[in-house]
Amino acid sequence: MRLGILDQVPRHEGDTIEQTMEATKRLVVEAERLGYDRYWFAEHHNTNGLLSAAPELFIARMGDATSKIKLGSGGILLPQYHPLQVAETFSTLAAFYPNRIELGIGNSPGGSERTRRALTDGAENAAAEFPRILDEVEGFLTDSLSSRHPYRIVKTTPRIKERIPLSVLGLSPRSAILAAERGHGLVFGHFINPDKWQETLQTYRDAFVPVDGRTPNVIVCIFVICAETMEEAEALARTQDAWIQGIRLGHSIVPSFATTENKSWNAEQQQRIQHDRRRTIVGTPDEVAEALQALSDRYQTDQFLLINNAFDQDKRLRSYQLIAERLLH
Repeated sequence: MRLGILDQVPRHEGDTIEQTMEATKRLVVEAERLGYDRYWFAEHHNTNGLLSAAPELFIARMGDATSKIKLGSGGILLPQYHPLQVAETFSTLAAFYPNRIELGIGNSPGGSERTRRALTDGAENAAAEFPRILDEVEGFLTDSLSSRHPYRIVKTTPRIKERIPLSVLGLSPRSAILAAERGHGLVFGHFINPDKWQETLQTYRDAFVPVDGRTPNVIVCIFVICAETMEEAEALARTQDAWIQGIRLGHSIVPSFATTENKSWNAEQQQRIQHDRRRTIVGTPDEVAEALQALSDRYQTDQFLLINNAFDQDKRLRSYQLIAERLLH
């Protein structure tokens, strides 16, 4: 099984920004040592609890702290940026770290409408232009823009020879078709909403066009919390449950055990928490391994990006260690 990590760089209650950044570096270095295949950074804006607003900078920093683990974005919010800018940023990263950079691209606004406008300096929402912008990013990266394209003579700097793997983040058949028709990879966000998994992945595989000999490439991203005992795993999961509920109210700092233990939920909230748990695997190493294998069989892929936003950076690190010890060794 090929496991990676998706990191939103969550800030934990009681931790400073500096402590969060140091914990992130420690986790990346340890992930490489443990044998994780890739480490991707998300993109979020206008939040004090999810600190990954600039995945490109995290990739650059962590590339210097590691030597072989693949580093990527999960993902660049493409409608907010210009294609040439994205292409040059990632070609520069690939020049720094050859054969280690991956480009995951999404179509999210990155926050509220006000945040999106601030990010684009008031530009109109370009979500409907996503297919065109996606094609232009690849066109710049591979020097393959149409001869009739107005920017055909503009070349990406630096001009690298390697092809940077490109994946589309998605939850629906619409995203699947977009990725498949271009021969790109697909990252399915089980951790956001797994409900349309079957039609999304079937659509992707049925519609896939083997551009330049590429084959369908599915990565599934899922919340996974692991501990030595089920009791401890559940205690950790409850802090993530509370964090998810807080996100809906605009509170994105991961709450502590003390805060979570003193928190009471009404019937509606409890039902929502239970419903949200379908996005998460919680358990001991053996239980996590069994659940991931079941998902691997269901999704017909051995590639996963794991995400853990439970409290306590040491326990979060230990969760990834336990999973690696069980599945990667």
